[in-house]
Amino acid sequence: MVERFVDGRARARRRAGIVDAMAPATTGKLGDGTVRRIGYGAMQLAGPGVFGPPADPDRAVAVLRRAVDLGVDHIDTSDYYGPFVVNELIAKALRPYPEHLVIVTKVGARRDAEGQWLPALSPDDLRSAVHDNLGRLGLDRLDVVNLRVMEEGSLEESFTALAELREQGLIAQLGVSNVTADQLAQARAIAPVACVQNMYNVATREDDPLVDLTAAEGIAYVPFFPLGGFQPLDAQVLHTVAERHGATDRQVALAWLLRRSPNILLIPGTSSPEHLEQNLAVGDLVLSAEDVAELDGLAGS
Repeated sequence: MVERFVDGRARARRRAGIVDAMAPATTGKLGDGTVRRIGYGAMQLAGPGVFGPPADPDRAVAVLRRAVDLGVDHIDTSDYYGPFVVNELIAKALRPYPEHLVIVTKVGARRDAEGQWLPALSPDDLRSAVHDNLGRLGLDRLDVVNLRVMEEGSLEESFTALAELREQGLIAQLGVSNVTADQLAQARAIAPVACVQNMYNVATREDDPLVDLTAAEGIAYVPFFPLGGFQPLDAQVLHTVAERHGATDRQVALAWLLRRSPNILLIPGTSSPEHLEQNLAVGDLVLSAEDVAELDGLAGS
């Protein structure tokens, strides 16, 4: 059984109806389908710096299998994690894939021999990346492919190339990552957009208008670095709210995102079975209006 990390008094208050916040919905829309709002991001299964193999590949495989056993039906990955390492681990751990599992991948970047992240946005680059993802994941069709944009400017040529692959049946749905509102509009003029994957968390709030826009348009918003990324979130208010609920700081930061907007889907990443279970328990943590007001003060601080 997953340990819930939520204070028993908070659970008792909810059972008695003594709450000032509704529990967030447990599922959300992802394009044409529905997934649980707490998924799994596989990036951390690669080696340090998301480069090379993990120190313990068997542990990585076990984390993936545990995630699916606990009900995860949305896994985020990319062939440039490693590169190639993470997709190969996913295939090893999970094939044949459960029918309900949605695997979302990204294209638009590549890694050099030193592990640097370089753009790979030409139509030829993107076609090659899609076929590489298909091959390493062992799929005939990719559920969702995000175009990872690495700079401002037009994405018309790149997104058109992916839309053509979608028409060929190699991709079911398309998304965009690291985009502005203008770039999202460009993409939507070419093909339907199932999701936006941008940097966003309780302290990094520049995308607030885009979260609201995507919610109004029925587009999933999937924050990357929901816990701060390579510089993890650390603030007294997180500690304070966490102590109030008998939770962890990480859980509070994730719970804030679930409360922020119903179109937000989470893909927290970890290579630890313990952290995986903590992340998946976040759905039981119901923040009060007071909690949210305190946490909102982190924006821009």
